[in-house]
Amino acid sequence: MPIDVESKLLIVDDLPENLLALQALIRGPARPVFQATSAELALALMLEHEFALAILDVQMPGMNGFELAELMRGTERTRHIPIIFVSAAGREMNYAFKGYESGAVDFLQKPLDPHVVASKVNVFVDLHRHRKALKHEMEALAAAHGEQAALVEKLQVAQADLERAVRMRDDFMSMVSHELRTPLNTLYLETQVRKLHLGKGNLAPFSPEKLPAMIERDQRQIQNMVRLIDDMLDVSRLRSGSLSIRPKPVDLAALARRVVESLVNQAEASGSTLDIEASQPIEGVWDEFRIEQVLTNLITNALRYGRGSPVAVEAMRSGDQAVMTVRDQGIGIAPEDQGRIFEQFERTDDSRKHAAGLGLGLYITREIVRAHGGEITVESVPGEGALFRVALPLHAPPDDA
Repeated sequence: MPIDVESKLLIVDDLPENLLALQALIRGPARPVFQATSAELALALMLEHEFALAILDVQMPGMNGFELAELMRGTERTRHIPIIFVSAAGREMNYAFKGYESGAVDFLQKPLDPHVVASKVNVFVDLHRHRKALKHEMEALAAAHGEQAALVEKLQVAQADLERAVRMRDDFMSMVSHELRTPLNTLYLETQVRKLHLGKGNLAPFSPEKLPAMIERDQRQIQNMVRLIDDMLDVSRLRSGSLSIRPKPVDLAALARRVVESLVNQAEASGSTLDIEASQPIEGVWDEFRIEQVLTNLITNALRYGRGSPVAVEAMRSGDQAVMTVRDQGIGIAPEDQGRIFEQFERTDDSRKHAAGLGLGLYITREIVRAHGGEITVESVPGEGALFRVALPLHAPPDDA
């Protein structure tokens, strides 16, 4: 039982000398005694303090002890306070029976026996302290149970995250194997065919007019592999927080025109056209390589899923921001997919049908834009194409921001 539990005692008597005498009998360590000379004062004290025991004189002017006890039993805050009645009246008054009927736990007759009074008070003080200790233990058990439940919930979340990470790893390895195998197989078959031609002395496939197309096919497969490897490296850097941003003065309009020009052949191969509106210079401070990567990813996706429709690129200044948009008229993106396409390895069912990929391009794009303090959004209606908008502050935050 904790010794620091305070047990407050209340004594009620209309005679101050009786209060002093009773206080001398019951006082003790961690046992403050409160005095009241009337029932009204006693009720006021009980509303302010929690008492372990109340000792009430029966015969008081105004409200007597029995009436006070009845009021105490009718109030939630005071109904559980043990009551001991004290009376100087003779036993023939039958006060003891009436006291027990009023809810008292004991009845003392004056003159008081000091040993009896001290013994009875000690019993109720000990009961009060035991109740307090038990309540404290119950609260501690409830808190421990709550902490245990919270810990179990955290472990379940961690387990789910771990299982998801394992699935993502397995899916990632499967996708990487598949995506790398495609260009490798193409290159391998090409080399085998060329080896057969050379073995038979057939040099026609290697004529000057056919060599450029052959080299272009090889370059395209090699570029596909390089892009896959670069994406994987960027994801690794993003996870470790080591994707560097090296801002320097850049004309975003000139950068956009240069990217579009470099992708014209790819657009022609997909049966599409590339149009750009970026006539006015847009001076700002960004990482040129990373912003070029962002625009290349968005245009490449537009060509991939645009179904041969025209792709429109625009770069403009809007207040203290630079804004780039890439619009296609392709398969579009369902509303429920427009948030998750920016996460790792996330692809829509329609996108899987139209083109292969790891589902990393938009994730990397979003993280690069965020690293510049910017924002990327998408507007799309399924079957009517998509519009990706990148807004960048004119000055990128420091690399260590």
